[in-house]
This record gives sequence, structure tokens and C-alpha cells, in this order.
Amino acid sequence: MGDADELRVATRRGALAVGAASVAAMAVGRAGATTGRAARIPLRFDDPVWNREAAARLQADTTGAQVYGHATGVVCGVRPGEALRPLFHFEVFSTIRVLRQADGSYQRMTKETVLYTDTKTGEVLETWLNPYTNERVKVVPVANDPYNWVIASTFQPPALPGAVNNGQAKPGGKPYLLNWSEFGPDTVVLTEDAHGYYPNRLDPAIWKRESSGKMIQSSELFRWFISRADLENPAMTHVPANGSWVRVQPWMPWMLMGTTPGHVMYDGIFRSSRTLDYYPKPVLDYVRAHLPGYLTAPTHWYGPNYSSLEHYALEQKPAK
Repeated sequence: MGDADELRVATRRGALAVGAASVAAMAVGRAGATTGRAARIPLRFDDPVWNREAAARLQADTTGAQVYGHATGVVCGVRPGEALRPLFHFEVFSTIRVLRQADGSYQRMTKETVLYTDTKTGEVLETWLNPYTNERVKVVPVANDPYNWVIASTFQPPALPGAVNNGQAKPGGKPYLLNWSEFGPDTVVLTEDAHGYYPNRLDPAIWKRESSGKMIQSSELFRWFISRADLENPAMTHVPANGSWVRVQPWMPWMLMGTTPGHVMYDGIFRSSRTLDYYPKPVLDYVRAHLPGYLTAPTHWYGPNYSSLEHYALEQKPAK
């Protein structure tokens, strides 16, 4: 979402399927069913295999069917000495698929776009009047095809920028344990925070008006809210979830703010869906007209992954 892929962290956007890793848990559920109790998968927050399976079920559908991701919210400008200013809305449209591999890991494959929309009309912006500079600028949406990573029982190192990963889990590494908590008897919360400080893909010596400097400082904060009953249900090959997402980052390059003090903040909510119902019509119309390939998730692993800033450097030219 946005420039979220710049962080290059495997914990991005959450991390389930009822696979071989959960055989023991399912056996417990089946045994319970024979005595009149409902079958279930016990929560095992400290089990890397349970975490892997939970992540795959949340991200998509372990049958291989695609799932849509949607996020919506507002982008605010933040400058020293003044209140935050709503600038425009954002709409994230993604299609996601997970495919189970022979070793139990999953290839998590995604196409995603981030569109920016008018705060009053909801129409997708192609140009925008920057209130800070009084300059009309060209809006460049995020379009990442693909954005892929591997979900395994160990954390998988992200591929280097522009590198082609073969989609296979690498041996070794830290156990794949996510940050879960129980919020009352019926709700499970997954917390994912990522704080980055990394070289800017846009060299300020070349991208004088677009680059915020040599380094980028950014943070993403995710909160997933999940039905405990759904998470424990072995019949749920996809577990729907709702959540909140906050991202703090430098000005978008197309805003032409350069090294002007300040930054932007994305503040939004997200959900998953098996259908296109309830998506804003302007967003679907834009995707169908300009990015029709994004309506279908990848069916096989390909690459490389490029961040939105890498795409910008490849596809845009420095402003005069």
C-alpha cells in the first residue's frame, strides 16, 4: 500500500490454511466432534506452523482461489507549526493468491494499486492542485505487479530490490511467530508494525524536486481484527478480517515537495473480500479501464518485486 513495499519486510500486511502443519490440531477437533463438541483448531500463538497456516488463511484462500483486498482512507499533510491538513483520499485495490508448496510453505502472490481520489467527489485524481505550492501536478498512482513473498514456518528474508526470488522458502531463520492477542472472548487481534530507515531510490542529485533526501524514514502500523470462531474453524480456508492501517512517510515524489520540511500520513481501514461488492464505483471503473490485469491475482510466481519508488524512477522523468 502506498510505498509500503519499500520497507521490504516479510511481516508486512499480516500473515493461514488448514494444512499438514495443523494435523494435530484438526485431530483434536475431530475427536471433539465425535463426543458432540464442535470441531475447531485451537489457537497456538507460540507455534510457528500454526502461525504459517493462520497467515495463509488471512492473506488469501488456501484452496488457491483469489481474494480481493481493499483499503480506504485519507492522506494528510503534516508540516511543522500547523495542524494536519487532509489532502486527498486513497483507495487500495489488490488481488491476492496463496499456493501451497511441497515443503508446507506458501507462495503469497499479489497485484496491487493505490489510487488517489478527490475528497469531495470520490473521483480518481489524474492531476492535483498542491495547496502548499499552488502548483497543479500529475498524480502517479502506485501500481505493483507483482508484490510477492513466501509464508513459511520461519521468517523469510525479503528479496533485494529488483532481485528475482524463486518463490521457495529458504532454510533456517527465526521461527515465524506473529504478534497476536485476544481482545475479549470473541476477537483475536494481529498487530504488525514496521519501522524503516533506508536509502532513497530517488537520488536527490537527479530527482531534485521529487526526492525527499538520501534516506527515507517510514513507519507502517497494522491492526487486524479477526473472529475467533472463524480462526478456529477448519472449514474456513479464507478467514476474513477487518483492520486499521497507518503509514507515515515523506512527501510523495509527484507532489514535487522535495526536501520541504514535513511528511504525509495515511490513515485508513482495510478488509478482505471474495467479491467486488461494496468497492467504490470510481475505483472499479478506473481499474477496469486502466489496469484490467489487476482484477486477477497471479497464478504463478514471477518477478522481480519493484517498490513504488523504483517504479517511479523507471517510468517517470525528473520535473523541470
